[in-house]
Amino acid sequence: MRVMERAYQHLLVDLSDRVAIIRLNRPEVLNALNLALVDELVDTLERLDRDDAVRCIVLTGNERAFAAGADIMEMAEAGVVEMKRRNQFRVWDRIRWITKPIIAAVNGYALGGGCELAMACDLIIAGENARFGQPEVNLGVMPGAGGTQRLTRLVGKARALEILLTGDPITAEEAYRIGLVNRVVPTEACLDEALRLARRIAEKPPMAVRLIKEAVYKALDTTLQDGMEYERNCFYLLFATEDKAEGMRAFLEKRRPSFKGR
Repeated sequence: MRVMERAYQHLLVDLSDRVAIIRLNRPEVLNALNLALVDELVDTLERLDRDDAVRCIVLTGNERAFAAGADIMEMAEAGVVEMKRRNQFRVWDRIRWITKPIIAAVNGYALGGGCELAMACDLIIAGENARFGQPEVNLGVMPGAGGTQRLTRLVGKARALEILLTGDPITAEEAYRIGLVNRVVPTEACLDEALRLARRIAEKPPMAVRLIKEAVYKALDTTLQDGMEYERNCFYLLFATEDKAEGMRAFLEKRRPSFKGR
């Protein structure tokens, strides 16, 4: 494993087998998401997205917390003018445009902004001790980084409203049952399972992976007919890649393909 040669204030970043591992690193406050951490995280995601040595990204915290929520100290005394001026959620919108798959490995608390951050990832592996929730209602506010929108799309209106209106956390098993996470594993195996999945994806042709991700998110934002048209155009586009030729040739020759990302 190679440590990425860059100074980070709130993150630890490593690279192993074409997979970048980002660890949120504010353990003294259960990885609460302050403005500086989110800015650094999104800048790092965009940099890794441009790095040809990286094919998949794993985002994690520690065994106590993925991220326990937003840093309330930064908002407790703020008024509407200050919050509008700060426009703190603008940076979150940039996560949507990361082209490489992001897998969240979640142990412990993923509450409020932490739950929203996990949902902003493409896949979620949860440890048995993970707890997900949107407790903003208990503070007199509501989610602002996608909690009402992504949660509803993932689990449906009824379950989303129950989670949002009560503010009660749910267990990893419940999150799996309602479709919020991909799988639940023992706490100590969570990061390893996320890395195993990331390495499988990293073996696939990068352009096909990118266009599959784009097409799936297109399905959330458009009609079936427009989505089908988008899918077909992506399918045709891949016939211009060297990896398509390699994949089909390897299949016919009964060997393992070697994808180059071209």
